[in-house]
Amino acid sequence: MSQQQYPPQQPGSGGPQQPFGQPPFAPPPPKKPGAGKVIGLGCLGLVGLFVLIALIGAVAGGGSGSNDSKRADDTKAGGSTSKGHETADASEGSDEKAAKKTGKKVVIFKVWGTAPAGALGPLNITYGSDSDNRDGAFENGKFEATLPLDDDAMYFNVTAQLQGSGDIHCSVTVGGKTKKAHAAGDYNICMAQLSSGLLGGWH
Repeated sequence: MSQQQYPPQQPGSGGPQQPFGQPPFAPPPPKKPGAGKVIGLGCLGLVGLFVLIALIGAVAGGGSGSNDSKRADDTKAGGSTSKGHETADASEGSDEKAAKKTGKKVVIFKVWGTAPAGALGPLNITYGSDSDNRDGAFENGKFEATLPLDDDAMYFNVTAQLQGSGDIHCSVTVGGKTKKAHAAGDYNICMAQLSSGLLGGWH
C-alpha cells in the first residue's frame, strides 16, 4: 500500500504545510447587513423627514405672521390717516365740506386778525365777484364764506376796512390758487383779488 508523500518540512516554517492536492481554505462569505441597521437607517430617514416638514411649517408660519403684523401696521396707519383727515375737515367751513362732497367748485373768502369797532362801527367786509357783491360779518376775530365758482366771472375779491385801528389779513382762494393781503391801523383797507386769465386759470 502506497503512502502519500509529504514535502519535507522547511526549517523555521512554524508548522506543517498543507498537503499537496488540497485547495487552501476558502475565505468566509461577506456578512449581510443586519436587520437592525436597516431599521436604524429607516428611523433616521423618518426623523429627518419630520424635521424638514417642521422647518417648512415654521418658515411658512413666520411669513404669515409678518404679513399679519404688516396688515396690522397698515390698519393702524390707515386709522391715523383717517383721523388726520377728520381733523382737517373739522377746521374747514361747513360750506366748503359740502362743496367737496358734491364735487362743486367754490371760491373761499377769509378775513382774520384784530379789528376793534370804531366811531363808524365794526370792521366793514365785502366779498364776491364782479357780478355778485355781498357784506360779511367779522366775529370772534375771523370771517369766512364760500360762493359757487362762476366760470364767467372776471374776478373774485374780498375787502375789509379797519375802523380806526387793528391788524388784519385777508385772502381769496379759487381752484387751489390763493391771493393774500394785509392791513394795519387807521382806516386802511385789506383787499385780496384773483382775476380770470384770458387763457384760463386765476392770477
